[in-house]
Amino acid sequence: MFDGISSKYDFLNHFLSFGADRSWRKRVRNELDRRSGGRFTAFSILDVAAGTGDLSLELARGNPAEIVGIDISANMLAIAREKTAALHPGDRIRFIEGQAEHLPFDSGRFDAVTAAFGVRNFENLYRGISEMARVLKPGGILLILEFSHPSWFPLAQLYRFYSKAIIPRIGKWISRHEGAYSYLPASAAAFPSGRPFLDILERNGLRNTEQIPLTGGIVSVYCAEK
Repeated sequence: MFDGISSKYDFLNHFLSFGADRSWRKRVRNELDRRSGGRFTAFSILDVAAGTGDLSLELARGNPAEIVGIDISANMLAIAREKTAALHPGDRIRFIEGQAEHLPFDSGRFDAVTAAFGVRNFENLYRGISEMARVLKPGGILLILEFSHPSWFPLAQLYRFYSKAIIPRIGKWISRHEGAYSYLPASAAAFPSGRPFLDILERNGLRNTEQIPLTGGIVSVYCAEK
């Protein structure tokens, strides 16, 4: 599915979020910078479900030592590599194909692990989080940007209407993919946001968990430490 929508993915992310997705990724970078205690430039970062590389490229603005992006979609990664070659030539950022539930890295390999709008697509959410925690160094930082469920009136009602009635129609029209933009809002609605997701992080040995709602709770940054 993601291979099939890769060519329109970036445009639709920006268009359907009214450009807010850029500020959400910037908040992830700023949060990682704040929590790094001045060590951001020495960090080795794994970006899980990296897709077309937008979060990896945002994190690169902080000049970390290394960024590795991993994703299951070859077409998405091809776009990520093209964008990276144009903006950040060299070997500081690299992308590999692989599964979140079976990360091909040694335990304790990374100072930080991130994901943006990817964990809700894991085949096995608990296993994917377990793997992300495994490859973190002791004291390492986990930051996950994901859709959440706004609760206050009228934003909650407007958001439900927009995600169920508008996003699938526009997404199908632009991407020419039959089911992708029906699946994506449905997966966001099914995601165990809030306290249930923090519980999953904690059951995987992570501590100091926190949810930071953005844009009225439409999305959240989930933070944790190993």
